[in-house]
Amino acid sequence: MRSSTVVVVGAGPTGLTLACALRAAGVDVRVLDGASGPAHTSRALGVQPRGAEVLDRVGALGDLPERSVSIGQVATYVDGRLLARLPVGRRTDLVTRPGLLVSQAEVEARLRSRLAELGTAVEWRSEVTDLRQQTEGVVLNCGDREIRAAWLVGCDGAHSRVRKAAGIGFPGVPLVERFLLADVTVRLPQPRDAVAVWLRGDGMLGAFPLPGRDVWRLMAPVPAGAADAEAARPADLLAELLATEAGVPRTLIQEVHWESVFRIHRRLAPAYRHGRVLLAGDAAHIHSPFGGQGMNTGLGDAENLAWKLALVATGRAGSGLLDTYEAERRPVAREVLSSTSAMTGLVVGATPWARFLRDRVFVPLLNQPAVQRRIWEKSSQLTLTYRRGPLGSGRRAPARGPRPGDRIPDRQCTRPDGVTTRLYEELRGRWALLVPASVTSAWDEVARRHLGTGLVSRLATGEGDRREVLLVRPDGHLLWRGTSPPAMDEALSRILMTDT
Repeated sequence: MRSSTVVVVGAGPTGLTLACALRAAGVDVRVLDGASGPAHTSRALGVQPRGAEVLDRVGALGDLPERSVSIGQVATYVDGRLLARLPVGRRTDLVTRPGLLVSQAEVEARLRSRLAELGTAVEWRSEVTDLRQQTEGVVLNCGDREIRAAWLVGCDGAHSRVRKAAGIGFPGVPLVERFLLADVTVRLPQPRDAVAVWLRGDGMLGAFPLPGRDVWRLMAPVPAGAADAEAARPADLLAELLATEAGVPRTLIQEVHWESVFRIHRRLAPAYRHGRVLLAGDAAHIHSPFGGQGMNTGLGDAENLAWKLALVATGRAGSGLLDTYEAERRPVAREVLSSTSAMTGLVVGATPWARFLRDRVFVPLLNQPAVQRRIWEKSSQLTLTYRRGPLGSGRRAPARGPRPGDRIPDRQCTRPDGVTTRLYEELRGRWALLVPASVTSAWDEVARRHLGTGLVSRLATGEGDRREVLLVRPDGHLLWRGTSPPAMDEALSRILMTDT
C-alpha cells in the first residue's frame, strides 16, 4: 500500500492550488478526484485581484489575464431604468490589477498544468468512500484500494465525503430556494466590458460577459409561480426574462452551452481540522455567488494552509501550527458568508422593506465615488489582514509600516546575484527575507535553519535606508519584522514550536 505525506481530495481550484503550493515546497502530494476527468463547464467565473495574486504566487496565472474578460463597470437597472454605473477594475493605491471573468475550467486547466510541471498528476476515478484515522496518519477507502496518508485535506466541495467521514458538521440555511443559470451565445445591447443587472420587484436578472464571441452568463432566481417543469429548463426561463428586461427576442439566443438549477445556501463548518484531516474551500464553507467571492476564498484557504502543512509535514513545525489555519481563515469565511447573504437579500428584494432600500438607497449610492472605491477594494479581497490572528501583531504593532499578518504587495526586488525579480515570483512555496542593501549572513542562517535550506529567498528592495528586515510568508503576508537576528530566531522558535 503506497503511503503519501499529503493526500488532497478534490481537483477543483482549491485542491489544485494547495497541491501546487505543497509540491513547490518539496512535499509529496497525491490528488484524488472521483470524476472521470476534468470538468469543461464554466461554473465559477470571477477571479478577484487577490485570487489572481494567489495564482501568480503558485506559478499558475500564466495567460489567464489574456484569456479572460476584463470588467470595467456594473450597470444596474431598476424597473427598466438605468440607475447606476459602478466602475470596477480601476487602479487604486491598493488594487493594481483588474479582476478577471474567466471560466473555472480555464483556471483548473492552468493549475493542472502547473502541477504537472511540479511532477504530479491528478488521479481521476478515485472516489473516497470512507476514512479512518490512526496515530500517525489516515487510511482512505478508495474503491477496492486503501491509500495511506500522513495528512488528508478535503477539498471535495459542498457535499464533501471527507468532511462527513471525519464527523465534521456543516450547519447552515438556504438563502434562495432555486436559482437559474445558463451560459449562452446571444448578442446583447450591452458593452462587453460590463456586467448588467436588472431589478424589478422581487426578481432580478444578471448578465455577465464570458470569453468567446457574444457568450454571456445569465442568472436569476426562479420566478415566483414558475412550475417545476419550467424551472427544469433554465435557458427558456432566462430567455423570457431577457426579453422582458433587455428587449432581446428569445430567438436571438443562438446556442446554450450549459444550464443549471441550483440552491443558494449559507453553510460554515464549525471546525476546519479534526486530527489529521483538514478542510478547505467549499468543503468548509459555501455562500451566495453574489460578489464573486467563492472561488477566491477557496484559493486563499489553500495558500494559507499550504505553507503551514509543508512545515509540519517536513518536521520543521509542530502540528499545533495547523490550528492557526482555522484561526486565520474561518473568520474570513464567516465575514464572506455574512456580507454575501446580506447582499443576496438586498439584491433579490426578499421583503418590501428590502426592495425599498435597494431601489431608493442602495442602488443610487453606487454612483458615489467614495462608495465605488470602497466596494471595489473590499471585493478585491486585498484589504484582508491576519494581524488580529495568532500570528499577527495584536497590540504589539510597530508604530509605522506593515504589521505582522498584513499583506505585502508585489514589488521589484534584487537577488544576491544582481538579477532583478518580483517578490511574487520568489514566493512559490518559498519564504522571502526582504533586507536592506547590506546585512550580515546571520539572517539567512536563522531563516534557513528554521524554514529549510533552499526555501528562503534573500531579496533587496532598494527602499532607501530601511534598517529592518521583513520575513514574508509564502502566502504574501508578513510574519515578522525587526533588526535583530536573535529576535527573529526566538520568534520562529515560538511560532514553529514542535509538539511535546
